[in-house]
Amino acid sequence: MLRAGLDLSRRWLDYCLLDQQGDRVEVGAAPSDGDGLRGFARGIEGRYGPVLVNAAIESMNGARFVHDTLERCGWEVEVADAQKVKGLAPFACKTDRIDAWVLAELSRRDLVPAIWLPDFEQRQERERARWRLFLVRKRSSLKHRVHAQLLAFGHTCPVSDLFGRQGRELLERLDFPEPWRGGVLASVSSSTEKCWLIGIEKCRWVGPVQAVASCATGCLRASRRPLSL
Repeated sequence: MLRAGLDLSRRWLDYCLLDQQGDRVEVGAAPSDGDGLRGFARGIEGRYGPVLVNAAIESMNGARFVHDTLERCGWEVEVADAQKVKGLAPFACKTDRIDAWVLAELSRRDLVPAIWLPDFEQRQERERARWRLFLVRKRSSLKHRVHAQLLAFGHTCPVSDLFGRQGRELLERLDFPEPWRGGVLASVSSSTEKCWLIGIEKCRWVGPVQAVASCATGCLRASRRPLSL
């Protein structure tokens, strides 16, 4: 059995392999993309045979991708709580290779402060909910900004729904200088466009990245064309 400590950066995955006695077997770095990780796992198997590898990686953005990819290659990977790792092994001089060695040593001693990871389906639902909340907050923030711009120039809101048909007609008649006027009209058009509703709804069925891209593209087009009633 080999124990592996993994430290992820933007382009590379530094690793340290230890045997059961704590001796260093191999130290190096591999590309952190999918092909690089699969090639790294195949290389370890080719050099040391079909050996069981227990690995540990600190929790950070991208750690779950490394976890999922290497586990599909037959590894056992734990994602460690980064704050607890610092508490267990504080170092004045920290480098990526030192971090990898610390994680490998914690794995060898069975001291990895592992966090619980939900399964992939649960993570999908959580991500859709987070992105939907993000879109709703952005739309609300845009509406609050429109109200603030009107108050800044002494305009009250005599209608119940400023972003409905009557409110949009009222905004077109109001007299206040550029660039505030153009910004308000574009914001109202964007916040009431179907692109926001479509983007929010798409989070339920497609990936959040596609939903946000669709929403952002539609709102950008809306802000570039005249306000249509």
